[in-house]
Amino acid sequence: MLIRVLLVEEADLVRGALAALLTREKDIEVVPGSPEHRHTVSQALSYRPDVVVIDVDGGDDHALCTSLELAARLPECRTMLVVGSATPDYLRRALARRVAGLIGRNSPCDLLPQGIRQVASGQRFIDPGLALLALSSTENPLTGRELEVLRLAADGTPTSEIADRLSLCVGTVRNHLNAVSRKTGARNRIDAIRIARESGWL
Repeated sequence: MLIRVLLVEEADLVRGALAALLTREKDIEVVPGSPEHRHTVSQALSYRPDVVVIDVDGGDDHALCTSLELAARLPECRTMLVVGSATPDYLRRALARRVAGLIGRNSPCDLLPQGIRQVASGQRFIDPGLALLALSSTENPLTGRELEVLRLAADGTPTSEIADRLSLCVGTVRNHLNAVSRKTGARNRIDAIRIARESGWL
Protein backbone atom coordinates (compact mmCIF):
# COMPACT_ATOMS: atom_id res chain seq x y z
CA MET A 1 0.00 0.00 0.00
CA LEU A 2 1.32 3.46 -0.95
CA ILE A 3 1.50 5.84 2.01
CA ARG A 4 0.71 9.42 1.02
CA VAL A 5 2.63 12.00 3.09
CA LEU A 6 2.16 15.76 3.32
CA LEU A 7 5.30 17.59 4.48
CA VAL A 8 4.92 20.86 6.38
CA GLU A 9 8.30 22.59 6.59
CA GLU A 10 8.83 26.27 5.81
CA ALA A 11 12.58 26.01 5.07
CA ASP A 12 12.96 24.99 1.42
CA LEU A 13 16.28 23.24 1.96
CA VAL A 14 15.02 21.11 4.85
CA ARG A 15 11.74 20.31 3.08
CA GLY A 16 13.66 19.23 -0.02
CA ALA A 17 15.95 17.01 2.04
CA LEU A 18 13.00 15.36 3.81
CA ALA A 19 11.18 14.83 0.51
CA ALA A 20 14.31 13.30 -1.06
CA LEU A 21 14.71 10.98 1.91
CA LEU A 22 11.10 9.79 1.76
CA THR A 23 10.77 9.40 -2.01
CA ARG A 24 13.58 6.81 -1.92
CA GLU A 25 11.09 4.54 -0.14
CA LYS A 26 8.97 2.50 -2.55
CA ASP A 27 5.91 2.57 -0.33
CA ILE A 28 5.91 6.34 0.42
CA GLU A 29 4.68 9.16 -1.83
CA VAL A 30 5.18 12.84 -0.91
CA VAL A 31 2.18 14.86 -2.09
CA PRO A 32 2.59 18.50 -3.14
CA GLY A 33 1.55 21.14 -0.66
CA SER A 34 2.22 24.57 0.78
CA PRO A 35 5.20 24.79 3.16
CA GLU A 36 3.34 27.25 5.41
CA HIS A 37 1.85 25.91 8.63
CA ARG A 38 -1.33 27.99 8.29
CA HIS A 39 -2.30 26.05 5.15
CA THR A 40 -1.83 22.59 6.67
CA VAL A 41 -5.48 21.73 7.29
CA SER A 42 -6.73 23.02 3.92
CA GLN A 43 -3.92 21.17 2.10
CA ALA A 44 -4.70 17.96 3.98
CA LEU A 45 -8.40 18.24 3.11
CA SER A 46 -7.43 18.74 -0.52
CA TYR A 47 -4.81 15.97 -0.92
CA ARG A 48 -6.11 13.49 1.68
CA PRO A 49 -2.71 12.23 2.86
CA ASP A 50 -2.35 9.28 5.20
CA VAL A 51 0.22 11.11 7.33
CA VAL A 52 0.99 14.80 7.82
CA VAL A 53 4.59 15.40 8.93
CA ILE A 54 5.09 18.80 10.61
CA ASP A 55 8.51 20.16 11.52
CA VAL A 56 8.25 22.24 14.70
CA ASP A 57 10.27 23.71 17.51
CA GLY A 58 9.15 22.47 20.92
CA GLY A 59 6.80 25.10 22.28
CA ASP A 60 4.91 25.68 19.04
CA ASP A 61 1.30 25.16 20.14
CA HIS A 62 0.03 25.88 16.61
CA ALA A 63 1.13 22.42 15.49
CA LEU A 64 -0.70 20.85 18.44
CA CYS A 65 -3.90 22.73 17.55
CA THR A 66 -3.47 21.64 13.92
CA SER A 67 -3.22 18.02 15.03
CA LEU A 68 -6.49 18.32 16.98
CA GLU A 69 -8.24 19.96 14.02
CA LEU A 70 -6.99 17.29 11.62
CA ALA A 71 -8.19 14.55 13.97
CA ALA A 72 -11.65 16.15 14.00
CA ARG A 73 -11.96 16.99 10.29
CA LEU A 74 -9.92 14.19 8.71
CA PRO A 75 -9.88 11.28 11.19
CA GLU A 76 -8.17 8.90 8.76
CA CYS A 77 -5.14 11.22 8.56
CA ARG A 78 -2.49 10.90 11.28
CA THR A 79 -0.10 13.64 12.45
CA MET A 80 3.61 13.20 13.09
CA LEU A 81 5.82 15.93 14.53
CA VAL A 82 9.53 16.31 13.81
CA VAL A 83 10.55 18.16 16.96
CA GLY A 84 13.53 20.35 17.72
CA SER A 85 14.44 21.62 21.22
CA ALA A 86 11.45 19.97 22.88
CA THR A 87 10.68 20.27 26.58
CA PRO A 88 9.16 17.38 28.57
CA ASP A 89 6.00 19.43 29.13
CA TYR A 90 5.59 20.04 25.38
CA LEU A 91 6.03 16.34 24.61
CA ARG A 92 3.37 15.40 27.17
CA ARG A 93 0.96 17.96 25.71
CA ALA A 94 1.65 16.65 22.19
CA LEU A 95 0.77 13.13 23.27
CA ALA A 96 -2.41 14.39 24.92
CA ARG A 97 -3.53 16.17 21.73
CA ARG A 98 -3.86 13.28 19.31
CA VAL A 99 -0.35 13.51 17.82
CA ALA A 100 0.32 10.01 16.49
CA GLY A 101 4.07 10.30 16.09
CA LEU A 102 6.99 12.19 17.62
CA ILE A 103 10.53 12.13 16.29
CA GLY A 104 13.53 14.26 17.20
CA ARG A 105 15.11 16.46 14.55
CA ASN A 106 18.52 14.89 15.24
CA SER A 107 17.30 11.29 15.03
CA PRO A 108 18.82 8.80 12.55
CA CYS A 109 17.44 9.23 9.02
CA ASP A 110 15.93 5.74 8.83
CA LEU A 111 13.73 6.49 11.84
CA LEU A 112 11.46 8.86 9.88
CA PRO A 113 10.18 6.39 7.23
CA GLN A 114 9.94 3.73 9.95
CA GLY A 115 7.82 6.07 12.06
CA ILE A 116 5.62 7.06 9.11
CA ARG A 117 4.85 3.41 8.36
CA GLN A 118 3.96 2.71 11.98
CA VAL A 119 1.76 5.81 12.25
CA ALA A 120 0.04 5.05 8.91
CA SER A 121 -0.81 1.56 10.19
CA GLY A 122 -2.76 3.08 13.07
CA GLN A 123 -0.11 2.75 15.77
CA ARG A 124 1.74 5.41 17.72
CA PHE A 125 5.42 6.06 17.13
CA ILE A 126 7.58 7.79 19.71
CA ASP A 127 11.28 8.40 19.16
CA PRO A 128 12.91 6.50 22.09
CA GLY A 129 14.99 9.57 23.03
CA LEU A 130 11.90 11.77 23.23
CA ALA A 131 9.98 9.13 25.17
CA LEU A 132 12.76 9.01 27.74
CA LEU A 133 12.76 12.81 28.01
CA ALA A 134 8.98 12.92 28.53
CA LEU A 135 9.00 10.16 31.14
CA SER A 136 12.06 11.28 33.06
CA SER A 137 10.57 14.59 34.20
CA THR A 138 8.02 15.32 36.86
CA GLU A 139 4.56 16.77 36.32
CA ASN A 140 4.19 20.52 36.79
CA PRO A 141 3.27 21.03 40.49
CA LEU A 142 2.57 24.77 40.13
CA THR A 143 -0.86 26.37 40.00
CA GLY A 144 -1.87 28.71 37.20
CA ARG A 145 -1.49 31.74 39.46
CA GLU A 146 1.94 30.62 40.66
CA LEU A 147 3.05 30.28 37.05
CA GLU A 148 1.74 33.77 36.24
CA VAL A 149 3.73 35.23 39.12
CA LEU A 150 6.86 33.26 38.24
CA ARG A 151 6.63 34.24 34.56
CA LEU A 152 6.60 37.92 35.47
CA ALA A 153 9.42 37.41 37.97
CA ALA A 154 11.44 35.65 35.26
CA ASP A 155 11.03 38.75 33.07
CA GLY A 156 12.61 40.83 35.84
CA THR A 157 9.38 42.43 37.01
CA PRO A 158 9.65 43.80 40.59
CA THR A 159 7.38 42.28 43.25
CA SER A 160 5.33 45.47 43.63
CA GLU A 161 4.71 45.66 39.88
CA ILE A 162 3.72 41.97 39.74
CA ALA A 163 1.18 42.75 42.47
CA ASP A 164 -0.22 45.70 40.49
CA ARG A 165 -0.42 43.80 37.21
CA LEU A 166 -2.17 40.80 38.75
CA SER A 167 -4.34 42.83 41.17
CA LEU A 168 -2.74 41.18 44.19
CA CYS A 169 -1.17 42.54 47.33
CA VAL A 170 2.62 42.39 47.66
CA GLY A 171 2.39 39.85 50.48
CA THR A 172 0.35 37.48 48.30
CA VAL A 173 2.94 37.70 45.52
CA ARG A 174 5.67 36.83 48.03
CA ASN A 175 3.57 33.92 49.29
CA HIS A 176 3.20 32.60 45.73
CA LEU A 177 6.96 32.88 45.13
CA ASN A 178 7.67 31.09 48.42
CA ALA A 179 5.23 28.34 47.43
CA VAL A 180 7.00 27.98 44.05
CA SER A 181 10.38 27.62 45.78
CA ARG A 182 8.97 25.06 48.20
CA LYS A 183 7.27 22.96 45.50
CA THR A 184 10.31 22.96 43.20
CA GLY A 185 12.86 22.50 45.97
CA ALA A 186 14.59 25.71 44.82
CA ARG A 187 17.03 27.64 46.98
CA ASN A 188 15.68 31.02 45.85
CA ARG A 189 13.66 32.77 43.15
CA ILE A 190 16.44 32.56 40.52
CA ASP A 191 16.83 28.83 41.15
CA ALA A 192 13.05 28.34 40.89
CA ILE A 193 12.99 30.12 37.52
CA ARG A 194 15.85 27.90 36.29
CA ILE A 195 14.10 24.70 37.43
CA ALA A 196 10.78 25.76 35.85
CA ARG A 197 12.44 26.63 32.54
CA GLU A 198 14.44 23.41 32.38
CA SER A 199 11.27 21.43 33.14
CA GLY A 200 9.36 23.22 30.38
CA TRP A 201 6.81 24.81 32.70
CA LEU A 202 7.65 28.41 31.65
